[in-house]
Amino acid sequence: MSDLLRLPLATKGDRSRSATKLRAAVVGLGKQALEDHVPGLLGSDAAELVAICDENDAVLREQQYRLQVNGYANVEAMFDAEQLDFVVVCVPHDAGRQIIEAAAGRGIHVLKEKPFATTLSEAKELAKECERAGIHLMVTLQRRFNPIYTSFHQLADQIGTPFVVDAAYTLHIADPSEGWRGHVNRAGGGCVIDMGYHLVDMLLWYFGLPDRILADMSINARPDRDYDAEDTALIHFSYDSGLYGSLLLSRFIGPKTEQIRLVGSKGIVHLERGRIQRLTNDGEVVESLAREQAWPSAAVSQVNHFCRVVEGLRPNVSGPRENLAHLSFIQGCYESARTRTHVNPKEL
Repeated sequence: MSDLLRLPLATKGDRSRSATKLRAAVVGLGKQALEDHVPGLLGSDAAELVAICDENDAVLREQQYRLQVNGYANVEAMFDAEQLDFVVVCVPHDAGRQIIEAAAGRGIHVLKEKPFATTLSEAKELAKECERAGIHLMVTLQRRFNPIYTSFHQLADQIGTPFVVDAAYTLHIADPSEGWRGHVNRAGGGCVIDMGYHLVDMLLWYFGLPDRILADMSINARPDRDYDAEDTALIHFSYDSGLYGSLLLSRFIGPKTEQIRLVGSKGIVHLERGRIQRLTNDGEVVESLAREQAWPSAAVSQVNHFCRVVEGLRPNVSGPRENLAHLSFIQGCYESARTRTHVNPKEL
């Protein structure tokens, strides 16, 4: 199979460089790319999708025809052939580093699907590589571009002294061993580093890196299957300020649930996907904010923001250095589960 797959309706010569939009490519055409990042690029007024890349020939041809852009089976060939301003990287976790380094070597900025890296040491090395190359890298954390989530601080200021956090992100996957996500050597871990990355980001955004972590994990949801990436984790965390809480993550416990509840001396803030509420301590709703069609809008906002980061007009809210805290939290969870002791992630 050739590195560049051409169809009659999509050839490099058919497209001229936009004078106003940044030229972007997507590597990895899985569910996340097709449901979030490609629509985000197509809806952006700051970016233009000009190329896609995937090792799966059938998927590549189908999406190339649908999107009318150049298709590549090899990322290096795409980087050499296309004049790209940035690339959206949506590949299995163990493949991310190679693509980031290839992009950095050519001065191509990177919008990276979470996680930033598979380990804290890898994250530190990639952060240095991005700095040496002078490129912007931003990890895709769509919730930071959703008004429901950005309203949290405003409501939290109205509930007195917060003292406990209850958070959960669960969904049901019938077979946790299926695909690359079931194996640590490819995914770096299970529900904590993968789906849990979003809730970890929320906790760090709202409360900062905790002083203590105590975690327990399970790979027992399907004893009849062979996998070593945790299917479920229960994480206790606390701060020297007195705030403490728990985070439940699971790839096996249904139904799909995502929520953060902050309890204070004068009320409660309850955040869930698409809605945030402020309540009294006995549960009466004081105010509520809901948003429909939040995710497509957030994907477009994220792309537009990154374009402005590249242009020097906005701060990078989720750059390499910022994501070192995420990997410190995650490594603290794995270390705690391994040693069955409290871990201070700030020491990592």
